[in-house]
Amino acid sequence: MNNKKSSKLERIVKFMGSKGFYIVLILCVAVIGVSIWVLSYTVKNTGLGIDESLGIKITANLPSAVVPEVQTANPNEITPPTIAAPNPESNETINELDDITEPEDQPVDAPLTGSEDSEAVMSESEPDLAPTSFVWPVSGNIETPYAMEALVYDRTMMDWRTHKGIDIESEMGAKVFAIATGTVEKVYDDQMMGTTVILYHGGGLRSIYNNLASTPAVSEGALVEMGDIVGAVGDTAIAEAGTVTHLHFEMSLNDEPADPLNYLPAR
Repeated sequence: MNNKKSSKLERIVKFMGSKGFYIVLILCVAVIGVSIWVLSYTVKNTGLGIDESLGIKITANLPSAVVPEVQTANPNEITPPTIAAPNPESNETINELDDITEPEDQPVDAPLTGSEDSEAVMSESEPDLAPTSFVWPVSGNIETPYAMEALVYDRTMMDWRTHKGIDIESEMGAKVFAIATGTVEKVYDDQMMGTTVILYHGGGLRSIYNNLASTPAVSEGALVEMGDIVGAVGDTAIAEAGTVTHLHFEMSLNDEPADPLNYLPAR
């Protein structure tokens, strides 16, 4: 039994050894033929095409809406964004300045009228002038003269010193007059010179009335005319108590002592 199987197997091997190459070749040709037939059938029924320049290329015959058109982009070329042009008929604008609120009109001062202008010019141009006419504050002889450059003997202090006014001898209670028009600048009680009234006449000129009675006739801020009563002769000046009854009278120009005889009329 085994010998029969061996003899069959040997015959097959011999046949394949002599005829096997041709059998394999025939099988390969058959496979290729079947493949070509299958491919031809597929092309005919599915629409596949053959690109002769590139070899076999399968391109589906699909609708145009499904296969998008691909454009080759140039990497060095930058396409600017598309901006819609403004509509001239639209009320909307792209001007950023529209958001800035314009300042409101500022009020302008009304120009001066002719009369107002002239008054303003006059008030600015009018100088503060001192008066040119004067009267004596009291009647009487000069007991002690003005002396700022030479020394005079002070009988009360019993020494030699300057004297920046004049002592006009007069009776107790004699009326004291304003030497010129002016304003009562100060009314006060000086520790050494007694009750004092100071008048300002303009132009830096002042008149000072010392050794008045305790109650003067004017108050600060009052306007006085030349010859108005400012007080009465008294004995309130301790620094000049050793002399006769008198009015101690001084004048100053720009806060510097001035000789009253340079202003009072000669007599």
